[in-house]
Amino acid sequence: MSKLTLISHHLCPYVQRAAIALLEKQVPFERINIDLANKPDWFLKISPLGKVPLLRIEQADGSETVLFESSVICEYLEETQPGAALHPADPLARARHRGWMEFGSSVLSDLWGYETAEDAQQLETKRKALAAKFETVEAALADGPYFSGASFSLVDAVFAPVFRYFDLFDTLGDSGIFDGLERVQRWRKALCERASVKGAVGDDYSSRLREFLRQHNSILLRQSVAA
Repeated sequence: MSKLTLISHHLCPYVQRAAIALLEKQVPFERINIDLANKPDWFLKISPLGKVPLLRIEQADGSETVLFESSVICEYLEETQPGAALHPADPLARARHRGWMEFGSSVLSDLWGYETAEDAQQLETKRKALAAKFETVEAALADGPYFSGASFSLVDAVFAPVFRYFDLFDTLGDSGIFDGLERVQRWRKALCERASVKGAVGDDYSSRLREFLRQHNSILLRQSVAA
C-alpha cells in the first residue's frame, strides 16, 4: 500500500476536489495545510508551479512521487484506487465530463473576480458572468440529484467547492445568481449534503473565508456591514 499525503490549503477549491475524490474512494490519506502567503522551502522544492494541491505518493520500497494539478490527481485516483467509479465507463460520456470539469474551472475564475471585487461595478460584471455560466449549466444538468443523474462523479467534485462559497455569500446579501435555475439549486443542495463534500474542509472554513474577504477589501463584505 502506498502512503498518500495531500498538500493543501484551508480554502483552496482545487484542493477540495482532490479531497472529495479521496473521501469518495475511501482511501486513507494525510493532509498537510500550508500558508500560501509564506510557502515553506520544502514545498517549493516539490511543487513545480508553487501551487496546491500536491499529492505525495510514498511507495513501499521507499520511493516517492509527487503529482500536481487537481485534475491530474483526480484522474490518477480514479485509475488506481478501488471504490465507486467517479467517471462514466463510456469514452464519449467520460470526455463530456472532462469538458464540464474544465467549465467548472472557468466558473472559479469568475468567482475569484466576484469575491475580490472592490467596487460595485466590478461586482456586477462578475455577478452577470457567473449567472450566465450557471444558466449554461442548468441546460446541461440531468434530473439529478447529481450532474448526470444518480451517480456522483468528478464533475460533482469540481462544482461542490464552487457552491460552498455561496453558503457564506448568501448570508451577505442576495446575489440572484441562481434565480430561476431550479436544477442548479437542487444540485447545489444535494452536493452540500454529501459526506465527502462536508469532509473536504475544516470546521473553520467559513470564518477563514470571511477573513479572506476582509483582507481583499471585498465589497461583498463591506456592503453587508453597511446594510
